[in-house]
Amino acid sequence: MGELVNPKNVIELDHISKTYGDFVAVHDANFSIATGEFFAMLGPSGCGKTTTLKMIAGFEQPTTGRVMLDGVDVSSVPPYKRNVNTVFQQYALFPHMTVFDNVAFGPRSKKIDEKKIKTSVMEMLEIVRLSEFAARKPTQLSGGQQQRVALARALVNYPSALLLDEPLAALDLKLREAMQIELKRIQREVRISFIFVTHDQGEALTMSDRIAVMSQGHVEQIGTPEEIYRTPSSLFVAGFIGSANLLPGTVESHDGDDVVVALQVGATVRAGAKGTAFAIGDKVSVMLRPERIKPAAAVEVQGRGIEGLLTDLVFQGATARLIVRLDDGTEMTCLADSSATMPQIAPGKRITMTWDSDCGFVLAGWPDRAGATSTDFDHIESTL
Repeated sequence: MGELVNPKNVIELDHISKTYGDFVAVHDANFSIATGEFFAMLGPSGCGKTTTLKMIAGFEQPTTGRVMLDGVDVSSVPPYKRNVNTVFQQYALFPHMTVFDNVAFGPRSKKIDEKKIKTSVMEMLEIVRLSEFAARKPTQLSGGQQQRVALARALVNYPSALLLDEPLAALDLKLREAMQIELKRIQREVRISFIFVTHDQGEALTMSDRIAVMSQGHVEQIGTPEEIYRTPSSLFVAGFIGSANLLPGTVESHDGDDVVVALQVGATVRAGAKGTAFAIGDKVSVMLRPERIKPAAAVEVQGRGIEGLLTDLVFQGATARLIVRLDDGTEMTCLADSSATMPQIAPGKRITMTWDSDCGFVLAGWPDRAGATSTDFDHIESTL
């Protein structure tokens, strides 16, 4: 096989698979990561994302296929000879060393001139906004500051790619959200490819240029955050990325770009399919994102609304979360502006939920459980 040499790609996975006995951890992963790209591998525990990262890092070797780094096959090259660095959940900083010495450890091990080391270390500490903490020990820093030291240490030699394995998992919610923005800023400034493994959809959507969604060892879909969120390729992706209402039904007809679907609940709705061809009688599901649905007095456009009983109204600050039970018992959720006056909306009353023409999306097949994925405990638990 000839080498895949593409200067625009820092990493190319050439049909790699990884098996452990009879268990296949990764099935035929075949995709590329561009130079300077923030690329996320997203999926529930056990989906194969960390195994894929380890094959890129060299901690695991692919059973079949090749790992290409900067156009060179590194499938059998040990980790310390690959021009990539990895940041794990545990930052593994040297507690007896200062921040400066922690970051300088890599360059010093390569016998680089001490003046050059000082310049490169201070430049990197400036990028991660820790230059004033250079003389401190890790124990004198917060969790977020320790993480930035770990990033600086991994980036100071400017590797071809930085691999991050759930690095934000140990932080509390507000700090994790702040670090998402900080990580993206750092990545843009150093212009190094970041490959980020996470099971947190919000992290992937916030930071990534592209996302690979994985399930049971398979890459289900690769695309930009907007593509994956608005036009998922499967029911799994639709339910895993954010919250979704998945309503099963059967294709009844076509009307222009719309697919007309007779839902199991009894209503008939219309939604787009983005180029996917469905035949009359096909089993499909209509995906409706909660934030794209709004309560209304009545259905304004035929096929773009559904009625049900409002069972719960949960105040969530800027929005109110409405949980609506359809006539067959299926639960749906939608979000409403909590500052608006809605005298007609109260638990125990019937309401109408409507959506715009670009909201609904048709997917092949029926979900294991109809309705809102955000109220399905088993679904949520499987993503952790």
